[in-house]
Amino acid sequence: MVTSAPNTGSTLYGTPTGSQINKTSTAISTNIIIMVNDRAVGAVQSMAINEKRTIKMVDEVGTDGHIDSVPNASTNITGTCQRIRFDRLRVAEAFSRGFIHAASQVYPFDIVILDKQKRNAANQISTVIKNVWISGISYTYQANDWVITDNMEWEAETIFSFLNNGQGNGLIGQGTPVAQGGEIGVVHMGQGGSPPSGVNIQSGDGVVNIEQLVDTGAAGRRGSLDAAGLIDLGADSQLF
Repeated sequence: MVTSAPNTGSTLYGTPTGSQINKTSTAISTNIIIMVNDRAVGAVQSMAINEKRTIKMVDEVGTDGHIDSVPNASTNITGTCQRIRFDRLRVAEAFSRGFIHAASQVYPFDIVILDKQKRNAANQISTVIKNVWISGISYTYQANDWVITDNMEWEAETIFSFLNNGQGNGLIGQGTPVAQGGEIGVVHMGQGGSPPSGVNIQSGDGVVNIEQLVDTGAAGRRGSLDAAGLIDLGADSQLF
């Protein structure tokens, strides 16, 4: 019996000792812990995170079709949270804030999401949503359902993730990238190859590995398009 799907290589069984055993490879929400200031936020029913940016298609007179494309605005990080009003805490106070109304917020806070799907803590993932502002709070009192749910809308400056292997720092976002090929060893940029001459990968001054540097928030990076050498792709290096 094979241990992976023949066409895609998706895992079907685990083989830690050389023998086939049943395995669950699907990430589920029970492995997710939402935290603020090292304190778990309880009674959360749902947490939605949206990362969106606009892409500009470049056209020219004399050509039928796009000749190039490029992002033309920064990525916006927004989201929502639904929480049952529980433990005598409204939603803002549950996120370790000393107020209950959106107009009271005077400085932003960070949300940390811990993904514990791996048993080894070094391979668990921390995602930091940096400088969160509450943009809306709503709730409804109902006669047909007495349980009160607080709804919070928020916007943040940036988001980054890293593995909890002792090399990361949640405040400055320096750590091991999460994208390591997963359980099936998907090969991608940053896992091999040589950088162009004179490029220092760790400093992030070249296109090689820039995606992973931004993914971890290294050196305060909040985007990848300020890296030198993007126009040289295909000459000294390959992005994919």
